Amino acid sequence: MTNSALWITLAGMIGLAVIAVGGHRKRAQSLSEWTVGKRNFGVVTSFFLQAGESFTTFTFLGVAGIAFTAGIGATYAIPYIPLGYVALYFIGPRIWKLSKDRGYITQADFFADRYRSPLLGRLVALCGIIFLLPYLQLQITGLGLIVRLVTGSASSGTLSMIVATVLVVGFVLWAGIHGLARTAYVKDVLILLAVVVLSIVIPLHFAGGIGDVFGQIAQTHSEMLTVNPGDYDKVWWTTSLLISAIGCGFLTTPHLWPPLLAAKNGRVIRSNNTFLPMYQVVMILPIMLGFVGILALNPNTSSNAVLLTLAGGALPNWALGLIAIAAASAAMLPAGAICIGISTLASHNLVKIESERTKLRFNHLVVIAAATVALVLGLTRPDLLANLLLLTFGGLSQLAPGLALALPEKPVLAKQSVFAGLLVGMLTVIVMTVFDLNLANIDAGICGLVLNLAVIAAVETVVRVARPRTPTPAPSENRPAAAPILETSK
Repeated sequence: MTNSALWITLAGMIGLAVIAVGGHRKRAQSLSEWTVGKRNFGVVTSFFLQAGESFTTFTFLGVAGIAFTAGIGATYAIPYIPLGYVALYFIGPRIWKLSKDRGYITQADFFADRYRSPLLGRLVALCGIIFLLPYLQLQITGLGLIVRLVTGSASSGTLSMIVATVLVVGFVLWAGIHGLARTAYVKDVLILLAVVVLSIVIPLHFAGGIGDVFGQIAQTHSEMLTVNPGDYDKVWWTTSLLISAIGCGFLTTPHLWPPLLAAKNGRVIRSNNTFLPMYQVVMILPIMLGFVGILALNPNTSSNAVLLTLAGGALPNWALGLIAIAAASAAMLPAGAICIGISTLASHNLVKIESERTKLRFNHLVVIAAATVALVLGLTRPDLLANLLLLTFGGLSQLAPGLALALPEKPVLAKQSVFAGLLVGMLTVIVMTVFDLNLANIDAGICGLVLNLAVIAAVETVVRVARPRTPTPAPSENRPAAAPILETSK
């Protein structure tokens, strides 16, 4: 291949950054403004911000790769996000209202305030930073893989990773969540166009059309049309669907909080969560392309390379560059959101800084540091954090019980119960993932949640038994009514 695809891709990446920065002439004066704006985003902006987080490099490359490897097992990726949005339809407006009334700008704020425990808030912030870093590294490494595949040059992939990291840091520091919002419009249009074009061109080129793909699969690889025993069996499918739906529905990933908290009101959130499930129908197309890969590619092809390898065989080089721009946008927007999530947790929850200006400066330094760490590891040890990707979703899903039971007017659990359950659940996921412990293909996040809930129940029982009981006063007709207990600010 010539270098035209590389230059087209780099030009597209620069264009995305310019769009993110463009029109934002005044930098944010506070961390809250930088993270959630003025909490006035309408339906369209909020829709694209939330939708933009659904299509990442994993969606663009990984889903087709799972279909190539596991066949119909990849369909677990279709229902979990719609199921999550059903839960968010009810939970999202409540989280937004609490955040608006109490001034939350992070997930850790919610836990610290609802359970009256700054220590719990710091634990949630620390876990969010640790578990989001692999996801950030994945976006940067994935972008390098995209460019390397379309250009056939490893050095081009390295160059693109460096350029993309600098561009993401630049527009995030300057524009914050407003930069993400502007990029989200373009990114989603590019992704939809790219996926639709590829879903027409690739089947026509390799299999004679979409209608012929599954007929040929039924004749030559019929086992791929059922969930078979092995690494991707029914237990894996069910538990992967369940842990993913829990993570999505209970908003356990910290970088998804700013787009929700920036909404104008609860009606915006309900409207988005009504229509976003239909948006996920597009997920069927990368899965179908994975099946084309089964027919057309060597079985030893890397699963992450399936979609772009097919595209390289069906499209001219200039068109491949345009597809690479869409794929790059699927890395840059989530990377920006993750940088905002990590830096806000660090500067707002982990480190106590009184001066708003100093806090914002420290926040920006964390953005640069997090992006630099992810880039260096992506260049030198590309598998070091990527192998821990399961920790991101399985680990952060341990926040679901504590979050769900803090939504009532008065939290159901004691802070000790939530702290202990969260700690045990996350340690379980870490141990199972690092030491590759496989319990009948049950997702490590589900195992962690089971122990998490067991510890919550045990500690809650102890706390309630040990809690001193306040004697009930004798009834008196003349006793004045008690004054309402007012929530104190953090």
